[in-house]
Amino acid sequence: MKQGSRRSLVLGAAGGLALIGGFAAWWRREGSATAQADPVLRELWALSLSTPDGGTLALASMSGRPLLINFWATWCPPCVEELPLIDDFYRKNKTNGWQVIGIAADNIAAVKTFLGRMPLSFPVAMAGLGGIDLSRKLGNLSGALPFSVLLTKSGAVAQRKMGKLTEADLAAWRQAG
Repeated sequence: MKQGSRRSLVLGAAGGLALIGGFAAWWRREGSATAQADPVLRELWALSLSTPDGGTLALASMSGRPLLINFWATWCPPCVEELPLIDDFYRKNKTNGWQVIGIAADNIAAVKTFLGRMPLSFPVAMAGLGGIDLSRKLGNLSGALPFSVLLTKSGAVAQRKMGKLTEADLAAWRQAG
């Protein structure tokens, strides 16, 4: 290969990498700006929800990393069936920056009893029936449960699913997050 050809190849490759890096930076900035501009997402990140143990969980504390939000209730059989799968996903991926929150559209006594029988590794927050309204704002058109939403590390909605999550869903979402 001639010296000039090699130099052109190296400069072209460097230019291509710079272009890709610039695009990635723009995409992160634009994705974050879009998430911040969306009034529903601003409302979501501003929420502080009570926890079954009497504490408070500020959703803003979960920003900056991929977040799987699962809306569920103790009276919902598919919700209860998918919780061990979601818990396993969380335990396997939390060291990679993944976060999971279960937002219970239920009463606190039922959730406390349930968690006494089936402890979960990920945080659970209480939303009561207001959780259904919140899930609707995030794209749950039917208002049914379970409903899950994946937010990217920039805070934008990447995926939504009405109904029970599967291992295939979570594998695909892990790639998208």
